Amino acid sequence: MEIPKNELFSVLQEFNPWWSGQPIRDLPDWERSAVRAIREWIRDRETRRSLLLTGARQVGKTTLYRQAIRGLVAEGFPPTNILYATFDHPLLKLAGLDQTLSAWTELFPPVAEQPLMLFLDEIQYIPDWQTWLKHQVDFNRRMRIAVTGSAAPLQDGSVESGVGRWETIPLATLSFGEYLRLRKIETPNLPEIRSLRDMFEWQPADFARVRALAKPLTPHFHEYLLRGGFPEPALVTELTRCQRLLREDIVDKVLKRDMTALYNVRRVLEVEKIFLYLCYHDGGMLDIPTLTRQLEGVNRQTALNFLALFEATHLIYRLKPYGYGKEVLRGRDKVYLADAALPGAMLLLGRRLLEQPDRLGAAVETAFFKHVFTRYYAQTPRFSYWRDTKGKELEVDLVAEIADRIVPFEVKYQDAELTQRRLKGLRAFLQDKGVDQGYVVTRRWEDFGIVEASPLKSGENGHQARILAVPAPLACYCLSA
Repeated sequence: MEIPKNELFSVLQEFNPWWSGQPIRDLPDWERSAVRAIREWIRDRETRRSLLLTGARQVGKTTLYRQAIRGLVAEGFPPTNILYATFDHPLLKLAGLDQTLSAWTELFPPVAEQPLMLFLDEIQYIPDWQTWLKHQVDFNRRMRIAVTGSAAPLQDGSVESGVGRWETIPLATLSFGEYLRLRKIETPNLPEIRSLRDMFEWQPADFARVRALAKPLTPHFHEYLLRGGFPEPALVTELTRCQRLLREDIVDKVLKRDMTALYNVRRVLEVEKIFLYLCYHDGGMLDIPTLTRQLEGVNRQTALNFLALFEATHLIYRLKPYGYGKEVLRGRDKVYLADAALPGAMLLLGRRLLEQPDRLGAAVETAFFKHVFTRYYAQTPRFSYWRDTKGKELEVDLVAEIADRIVPFEVKYQDAELTQRRLKGLRAFLQDKGVDQGYVVTRRWEDFGIVEASPLKSGENGHQARILAVPAPLACYCLSA
């Protein structure tokens, strides 16, 4: 559709105030950790790849790009060579890419012999954007393109088109450390820890010292589980309003707008039913036959289709069972929501979540998984869960395979002593797979330290392993980027 140029000019000038020497207003000085990766991509002028920043709605993708633009302008990069455009805007959505780019170069011709920096927001609203981006990367060496997407493409060919042509940064909701910085909460002066693995070398005095410093994190961690990691709601003072914003701005817009606009979903009621079911079973095994029996009018294929859509819009993560072949294909998925606060907000639990051990434990497990995922994504890990196949009902909540390492994690967020019996599933995995280190995420600070994993049977000799018991607030704080 042909859009009058004066209207396009007006919108683009509003989005790009630096063209006329104006400051970027309403932009916080505080930055998310992911901005470092964006700046590395900007500085790497040798790469031909574009940048794709993905994540759920309202996690801060736009802010990150605008902060990167502010840095470029401050360093003396020609302002007219920088374009920001969001195709969530109705006028730009109608105009499309070609008209938008044409209006930019006509309004403010770029400086010659300098690269063109394009920051394109909500690219999923542009039809066949993957082909356009592939073409630009292959044939337009002068143009550097960074895009964001709140919804992933479901077509098989889109992934293949992107291979070697763009790098992806998945932006999760705020980590616990980012949440503390955003809310300007004083943090403990802890020793530098590159990873939780470093703690296996600590002495008892080290654990005692860090325990005293980090224990005050607990009430802030519980507040983080209630408020979540979406920046705008997290800053709201009143918890009731914060959780209402989570329901309205995050979930409702995805379920009722993105699903219909991007994937032609018309049965919104079924979408809501399934999402609420997932909120009730966050961090649990997903049994499709049970789901279809409990949700009237939802059949197996509909459930599977909507689960794929939830994953594409970054509302859930899915884990397969540990292993290969038939045990993976036949196994049930384990589902985590994108943020630990979403179930409490959707189910209107408020602070009552902290009084319900099962729900609180699920929230902690979800939060911990997100931190592990975010911390190690760049190393292309494989995440799964483990269940004993011999009918002993032993399990491990999370297994991360990073390069040649197998790292098991178990979450035990209960106010009970950490005994060998409670660690039976983790001990079984360590022994069965020959792994010498594992982790248990606890609630009690008294448990912080190294636990020697005893053999499963008395008198049994063999594999020796050690388990690091670390309280959840400290574990998430240390894993925060």
